[in-house]
Amino acid sequence: MRRQRTDTSEVWPRMTRRAILLGTAQVGLMGLLGWRMKQLQIDQADEFRLLAEENRVNMRLIPPARGLIFDRNGVALATNEPVYRIVIVREAAGDPGEALARLAKVMPLEPGDIAHTLEEMDRVASFVPVTVKDRVSWDDVARVTANAPALPGITAEVGLSRHYPNGPETAHVVGYVGPVSDYDLSLMEDPDPLFQIPKFQFGKTGVEAKLEDRLRGKAGTQRIEVNAVGRVMRELTRDEGTPGTDVQLTLDAHLQSYVEARMAGESSAAVVIDCTSGDLLAVGNAPTFDPNLFVRGISVADWTRLNEDIYRPLAAKAVQGAYPPGSTFKMVTALAAMESGAVSPEDTFYCPGFTEVSGTRFHCWKRGGHGNVNFHDSLKYSCDCYYYEVGQRVGIDQIAAMARKLGIGIRHDVPMSAVAEGIAPDRDWKRVHHDDDWRVGDTVNASIGQGYVLATPLQLAVMTARIATGHDVTPRLIKTVDGVEQPSGLGAPLGLNENLMRRVRASMFDVVNSERGTAHKSRIIAEGMQMAGKTGTSQVRRITAEERARGVTSNEDLPWERRDHALWVNFAPFDNPRFAVAVVVEHGGGGSAAAAPIGRDITLQALYGGFPPLEAYPSDRREEIAQMQGRIRAIMEGWSVPALERA
Repeated sequence: MRRQRTDTSEVWPRMTRRAILLGTAQVGLMGLLGWRMKQLQIDQADEFRLLAEENRVNMRLIPPARGLIFDRNGVALATNEPVYRIVIVREAAGDPGEALARLAKVMPLEPGDIAHTLEEMDRVASFVPVTVKDRVSWDDVARVTANAPALPGITAEVGLSRHYPNGPETAHVVGYVGPVSDYDLSLMEDPDPLFQIPKFQFGKTGVEAKLEDRLRGKAGTQRIEVNAVGRVMRELTRDEGTPGTDVQLTLDAHLQSYVEARMAGESSAAVVIDCTSGDLLAVGNAPTFDPNLFVRGISVADWTRLNEDIYRPLAAKAVQGAYPPGSTFKMVTALAAMESGAVSPEDTFYCPGFTEVSGTRFHCWKRGGHGNVNFHDSLKYSCDCYYYEVGQRVGIDQIAAMARKLGIGIRHDVPMSAVAEGIAPDRDWKRVHHDDDWRVGDTVNASIGQGYVLATPLQLAVMTARIATGHDVTPRLIKTVDGVEQPSGLGAPLGLNENLMRRVRASMFDVVNSERGTAHKSRIIAEGMQMAGKTGTSQVRRITAEERARGVTSNEDLPWERRDHALWVNFAPFDNPRFAVAVVVEHGGGGSAAAAPIGRDITLQALYGGFPPLEAYPSDRREEIAQMQGRIRAIMEGWSVPALERA
């Protein structure tokens, strides 16, 4: 069979195109390989030479700048300040013990500094810098830098450390940071790599702890070149990371300072809340402490002094302290009874000085009794027997429900440490917590805020704001986060009978402004600024029948820890409520004598935005008030003065 001849003119163009394509691909590949060889051998030669020579390029984490904390007016409450520190890197130091011994000849070191540093170096990765000494002087930095060739792996660094400009004034609210401990790490499921850096500052209490994730920011990275003796030669790359978020609180720093100064000398707490927004303008605790002591790790001596103080300066009493609310709880019992229809405001009950229930006498604070009392007078005179009767008629379950509606027995969501829930007890509560049935005597005690009932100063302030406005006021401590406004705390109406609410407010007004009211001495006389309030005194000891027979021992004659707690709540101005205040003075005695004057002064400070004129006070109190204001000014200016006398 004859083969067909192929036309060369048809095949040749196809072969030429293939050869061109294949040649182009080969040239391109050779060019790419040549470019990459040039990059590796010339452009990156120094870098790879360093990597090959004993891993002399190190990667380090850069702590981000912690977010700042401000008050509502932009006053700084937590800042960062530059500090010098001496650090050592184990992998570059050779023999760390020998390197530290040489360092001790250059700058002063305590034996404990060296031991602690060696311990920290064993705990972290070899490339992580360990702080030998923090907050060193510029002279120390200069000496270390000048002797760098003889100090392998040891360098001076500048970093940021937390500082609290207001010191003790906002310690319990803002909280403090401290070095991350092994215990802290044990509580974390997936700790941030930043926590590997020894003495890295981490939020321990207060807003610093609750908003730690936002305030901390994200770590940066640094690639550095070191020579054969571990000295840093140059920085190759640097990524600063992301700074922490700035936070603005609802606190008014000036009012907060006043509250702390006004309570000096007491073991007490006070809360000021804006009735129109729920903003917490002041959350005071006395005594207090300097949070700057904790930033670098508190000394044993300072810790022992604070921890063993019987006035508990470390406790945030305003939110942690749960106290029997005493007579400040009577508005709760009255509203529960009148809302349910168990009693009307016009009903009267006779007070002979005691009420007998199941063979037990429950006494009124006024030994001779108040006689026939209606609701208005019961609150004005704080008659206990009236509420013993009312409490039995309405029952504990409805009292507890009203307490929770007004904010007691509720853990309010504020970013502070150990916020207490308090107790608004009912039948189920006792069955669960005490495995026992509720008894009538329990109701009698609860009706006047004793027995199982417990409330924090924060809850009492919320209760007062809700009574003043009739709205579901929720406390708010964070105003903005990274400039973004947070939701207001003014909620919907509570749904309570407004006529009854007006009667409660009017009775609270007469507590202060009626001549026979229990807080008449603490009234405000400035036009348009009158306040309404309620005193409270809660027992911390049992008074026996024998003691009553011979005469109840006065608080002044008892040891401090056995005296009654003094309580006070108020709102002002009466016609247009702006501020609600709650004060608790631990073992202060009577609420009218110890707590009400503090509440009055704080209220006036809030209303005037500074020290009020003496004309706001009754004329017979002005000389005393002038002296007190002078002492408070001295405290606020930082002078050391004796404890305040109660006004």
